[in-house]
Formats: sequence, structure tokens, C-alpha cells
Amino acid sequence: MSITAAQACFLCSLPKQSITRSSSPLNPSFPRFISNSPVFAAPSTVTPVVEMGHIERLTSGFEKFKSENYEKNPDLFGELAKGQSPKFMVFACADSRVCPSVVLNFQPGEAFTIRNIANMVPPYNKTKYAGVGAAIEYAVLHLKVENIVVMGHSRCGGIKGLMSMSDDGSTSTDFIEDWVKIGWPAREKVKSTSGDLPFDDQCTTCEKEAVNVSIENLKTYPFVKEGLEKGTLSLVPSHYCFVTGKLETW
Repeated sequence: MSITAAQACFLCSLPKQSITRSSSPLNPSFPRFISNSPVFAAPSTVTPVVEMGHIERLTSGFEKFKSENYEKNPDLFGELAKGQSPKFMVFACADSRVCPSVVLNFQPGEAFTIRNIANMVPPYNKTKYAGVGAAIEYAVLHLKVENIVVMGHSRCGGIKGLMSMSDDGSTSTDFIEDWVKIGWPAREKVKSTSGDLPFDDQCTTCEKEAVNVSIENLKTYPFVKEGLEKGTLSLVPSHYCFVTGKLETW
């Protein structure tokens, strides 16, 4: 996978401590999937571009976007000023390596995107997961999206944490473990059917099984179920591997 000058510029602007392994985990009893050193898809031989500060990186990035995209597409942005009508809703991981707009080459206005740890979709619950429920409701009932995509990805830290949890489901963090436990059925399936595989292979399998769990959870939302029954909505499970550069859908 190649890297653009802007991406290289951003990488070299990061403080050194942000791309090295933390000296200690957030919690000694919890898997270190949050403090792991990131694995960049870019080659290690990239020559750093002139280093710049964080604010300068943001402003220079915007200026590049403005000159190469905004100013060259006045009709598109003129229409977007009137409103949005995306055909896709995408659930993707918050992982910095898997931006769905980049991976799927979405243009502004094409996709209504929700990103969270391990690209999880929780089951319908008016109080516990109101934020996600509100996003789905808005996308389906107001934006009239036609496709909901759940995109898992390779080397997902959230899935690694899920697979590393104690069998009793006990937690030691305030939010992370309770959130990734949405994918617990995927973990249990992998442990029972693929428990003899190396741990990394189990995680890869779970990345895909967790997508299936999220797809099934989407069906618990009344407005999603109605859209499926009417044929106005489709659900698309997918998995992006940034190691091989492949996207799977099923």
C-alpha cells in the first residue's frame, strides 16, 4: 500500500511517545490492545517530509482539500449545502488505519458513517445504546439510506481484547470491555469451533464473526426490520484487510 505525502507528513509530525509502546498498560489485568504500538501499512523506507506542528498539519491538510476537492467541485458542494441524501450507512472501527471514506473511496455526501471500537452494532435498546440507535433511526427513517454496511478489519485491537477476556466475562475497565462484549457471541463461536487455531487466527476469524453479530443486531431495530421486509434496505457484512489490501463482502 502506498502512502501520500500528506500521510507521511502527518506520521512524522506525531510525538515520538505516541507511536511507541506504553511503559505500562491502562490496567494490569486487561489486555494491552489499547497501548499496542500501531502497525502502519506504509513502507518503513518512507522519507519523512518537513516536520510541522499539529495545528499546521490540520490547516495544511484543509488547504489541500480545499484546493484539490472543494474548489474543483462547486456543483457537488453546492448540492451538499442544500442537504444530504447518502445511499450508504457505514459502521466502521475507530482505528486510524481503516477510514471508510478512504478505503471505500466515498465522496462527500455518499455515506453516513458511524465509527466506534471494533465497529460494533449493539442490539436495539432505547436506553443503553441510545446514541447508536439514534444514528440508525436517523439514517433509515430520515436520510432513507438504502444500504447499511458493517466493515470489520484486520488486526483489530478491540477484537483482540474481546478474545483475551476472561471466560467469565468479568471486566476491569470503565467502558471498553462492556462495549466489545457486544461481540461476545462471536467470541464464543470462535472459541468452540476454532479454539485449536493460533490466537492471531482466532482473532481474524472473530473479526468476521463479530460483523455477523452486528448484522443480526441490526435486525432487532424495528425500522431496519421494516426496511428489509419492504425491500428498501439491505445489510452488507464486510471485512477489510490492510495487510493484503483486500475487501471481502458476503
